[in-house]
Amino acid sequence: MNGLVRDAAEGSEQAGRTRPTDRHQLVLVTGLSGAGKTAALKALEDLGYEAFDNLPLALLGALLEGARRGAVAIGVDARTRDVHDTDYARVLDAVHARPGFDVDFLFLDCDDDVLVRRFTETRRRHPMAEDRTVSDGIRRERKLLEPMRTRADQVIDTTLLTAADLKRLIGAHYALDRQAGMALSVISFSYRRGLPREADLVFDVRFLRNPHYVPTLKPLTGREGEVGAYIAADPAFAPFFEQLAALLKGLLPGYRREGKSYLTIAIGCTGGRHRSVYTAERLAETLRADGQDVAVRHRDCDLAAA
Repeated sequence: MNGLVRDAAEGSEQAGRTRPTDRHQLVLVTGLSGAGKTAALKALEDLGYEAFDNLPLALLGALLEGARRGAVAIGVDARTRDVHDTDYARVLDAVHARPGFDVDFLFLDCDDDVLVRRFTETRRRHPMAEDRTVSDGIRRERKLLEPMRTRADQVIDTTLLTAADLKRLIGAHYALDRQAGMALSVISFSYRRGLPREADLVFDVRFLRNPHYVPTLKPLTGREGEVGAYIAADPAFAPFFEQLAALLKGLLPGYRREGKSYLTIAIGCTGGRHRSVYTAERLAETLRADGQDVAVRHRDCDLAAA
């Protein structure tokens, strides 16, 4: 047994004796360099977590033993001192076994071409590139971190996310004052920019009348009343929406019974500005009226209309 696993196991026994009723929130954050780990840790810190970046994994057990209250976020990546020699499965099993801790393992992913662009634009050296190209470094790091990705509780793909989007997602998933249970998100999007990668359920509203072709409505979005009235007046909208709401109300209890922590519902239209935005807002409003805690995000709403 390596030092980390031994420390974690020993710490678990002591924690069981000294903190049998305390609950601590622990988020382990890892992922590809350039995918947003630093921004995620900062967002967690803003939420009230005590954040540590690039902590040597051999010290993890001792750090957790010293956590008497509150929440802790720990960043681990290819720069971490002992990352190359670590058996992640055993480490995570040991951490999850610690009494008094609610553990979540977050992995941040991103497309290779976007990572290359980010490193090129910022003129940063990739930590795994050494004397190689950025692309070689990314491939090497992706292979190294694959065991961690397969064990992640949550994977967030930041390819199409802004820093503000990532912060909102972190808040939706990890806010300390969030009620226990499944975190529910509704996202509107444009099919032209692809499906949201975090989506669990996707619904297409391109069959509805498109406000894009009405000159007075084109520059507006689905958040404006005139656009909403136009979409709601479509004879196809009411029966569709009633069936959608009924379907989700029937599905959500099943997802909760299965222990799903996060559920993302994506609503798409052509431009991601009108029909999907209005439908997402209406859906969130309906689910909230039914007692659900729902976060809403409009991924492509602020893009210029095509």
